[in-house]
Amino acid sequence: MAKKYWLMKCEPAAYTIADLKRDGTTSWEGVRNYQARNFMRDEMHVGDAVLFYASNADPSGVTGLATIARAGYPDQFSWKKGHKYFDAASSKEKPLWYMVDLAFKKQFDGTVSLATLKNTPGLEDMVVTRRGSRLSVQPVTKAEYDIVVRLGSKLQSARR
Repeated sequence: MAKKYWLMKCEPAAYTIADLKRDGTTSWEGVRNYQARNFMRDEMHVGDAVLFYASNADPSGVTGLATIARAGYPDQFSWKKGHKYFDAASSKEKPLWYMVDLAFKKQFDGTVSLATLKNTPGLEDMVVTRRGSRLSVQPVTKAEYDIVVRLGSKLQSARR
């Protein structure tokens, strides 16, 4: 199976790349968008590469790298009454929502900002750069991934 590439967004108030570095791995639960759910349930596989994106940040952008450590499995929080991710339509027998596990790979020394992404040749078609794109889990091409990794590496060499 061919390796796939993803961008996954999270607000820093909820979880950061530094948190993932500290934890090593984490579950990516609470996604309540059908298209993002389908990506996690059907398309993500162990070893896929992830751009970790801080959304609603100053600046918003890619802050590091992760990998898929566990492929899609039912989001058990969706059937736990009282939990913030509870959904009465989901159950153990018929799960509606899914999650994946991420493993830490690398933290950049800064943020590859959305403005940088929008102004970098080769990223013109990247989903995150499109106006109105709010999807929290999005596919990325290998070429786009490689460009962002190079941009993140430049941040690190610039700080040394």
